[in-house]
Amino acid sequence: MNKKYRKAIIAGNWKMNKTASEVRTFAEEIKSIIPKVKTCETVLCVPSVNISAAMSAFRSSRIAIGAQNMHYEAAGAFTGEVSAEMLSELGVKYVIIGHSERRQFFGETDFTVNKKVRRAIDSSIVAILCIGEDEAQRAMGGTIAHLQYQLSIALSGITAQEMRHVIIAYEPIWAIGTGNTATDEAAQEICGEIRTFIRKTYDARTARKVSILYGGSMNAENAAGLLAMPDIDGGLIGSASLKSGDFVQIISATAQEQA
Repeated sequence: MNKKYRKAIIAGNWKMNKTASEVRTFAEEIKSIIPKVKTCETVLCVPSVNISAAMSAFRSSRIAIGAQNMHYEAAGAFTGEVSAEMLSELGVKYVIIGHSERRQFFGETDFTVNKKVRRAIDSSIVAILCIGEDEAQRAMGGTIAHLQYQLSIALSGITAQEMRHVIIAYEPIWAIGTGNTATDEAAQEICGEIRTFIRKTYDARTARKVSILYGGSMNAENAAGLLAMPDIDGGLIGSASLKSGDFVQIISATAQEQA
């Protein structure tokens, strides 16, 4: 992290886990132990059916509530989907867009991701834009080219000023849910390349301000090392965010002094 320019962001992605009653139990657990870290923004992206319960349960805490997905249209005949307006009315400030599981299982593409980023920005919701390579792309040395392509499409039409409403989450697909994590240095190299792409696409100021998260199985044990890297500004946390103690340890790791 570079605290001179950016606040750390720890965003939990609960995926399809926890009921409304479990949300309330988790909130009671974590509110009593969560550290006061002024330089860290903490977000929990919960299933859409739990957003209202989470808003209520975390109202008196320092945890913001986010969504895991939304449609790119304002309204319409899209059974099972939710709109940005629906999320905004509930008080949602963040939404995950383009997660690899959405791409793999639900047919999302870089082009639909771009539409969602556009809709989120227009609705004053911060887009947590996910990008990442699979094992085959990694093995062939195509990681950087693939990420640059994903970013070029996903951010098409997004201005430098609008990048204030975008967070980039690098989630190597080969590491998600596997327990495998890139080394601190390897993760830093990729996140540094992402920041370089933003600088070349926009400008140095925009590149300094944009937050880049690591989303490949960050947990309580490896968080401190990853967060010590200058271009890793936080994490998009999966399974570890479901455990209050582990999630708190990750949040605490953002308070470490930087080299």
